[in-house]
Amino acid sequence: MSRMSDMAATIEELRSAAAAINEAANWLAQQFSGSEEAPVEEAKPEKKPALTLEQVRAVLAEKSRAGHTAAIRTLLQKYGASKLSGIDPQHYEALLQEVEVL
Repeated sequence: MSRMSDMAATIEELRSAAAAINEAANWLAQQFSGSEEAPVEEAKPEKKPALTLEQVRAVLAEKSRAGHTAAIRTLLQKYGASKLSGIDPQHYEALLQEVEVL
């Protein structure tokens, strides 16, 4: 399952990099075009797909194997649950952001 988690993280990083490159290209085009017009292509913010329980579980399992089990339990309690399945899915992204700094 961690291979799938790694692949999902890599795909997300590639999408973020592509968006950053597109924004940089638009900025450069605007700077060197000599006009005050907006760039030809506007970068559309992509709506991220909702995280699933399985995706979050894979990341937490990986961190737990790396020795952060106690910290993960503390974070779960912070979100009002003793198990991941007790956490509201709307908090998954915030939880993962806190887990990433472990």
